[in-house]
Amino acid sequence: MGKRSRMKEKSKQNQSSQALRRAEIIMKVHCGLMTATEAAEVLGVSRKTYYKWEQRGLAALMEGLQDQAAGRPETAKESAREAEFEKQVARLRRDNELLQKKMQLKEIAHQLQLNAEKDGAKKK
Repeated sequence: MGKRSRMKEKSKQNQSSQALRRAEIIMKVHCGLMTATEAAEVLGVSRKTYYKWEQRGLAALMEGLQDQAAGRPETAKESAREAEFEKQVARLRRDNELLQKKMQLKEIAHQLQLNAEKDGAKKK
C-alpha cells in the first residue's frame, strides 16, 4: 500500500471516529445528559454549528429508517443493459414505422401502375 493510500485510509478512519463522537454527543443531548451548549463546547464549535450537525444527523437517521424496495439494488451494469435495450427498442420502432411507410408507398405506386395500365388499355 502506498503512502498516499495509507494517508487516505487514516483520513477516513479519523472522519469516521469524529462522526461517531458527534453522534454520541448528540444522543447525550437528546437523552438529557448534557445541554446543547455543553455539547458545542465539548465539540469545540458554536451552538449554531452543533444544531446544524444535529439536524443533518437526525435527517440521515430518518432517511435510513425509510422503507426500501425489496431485493438487491440495481447495479450499474444492469442499468446500462436496460438503457441499451431501451435504445434498441426505440430504434426498432423507428425502423418499423419506416417500413410501414415504405409499404404504403409501394402500395400507392402499385395502384398508380395499375391505373396507368388501365388507361393505356382504354386508349388502344
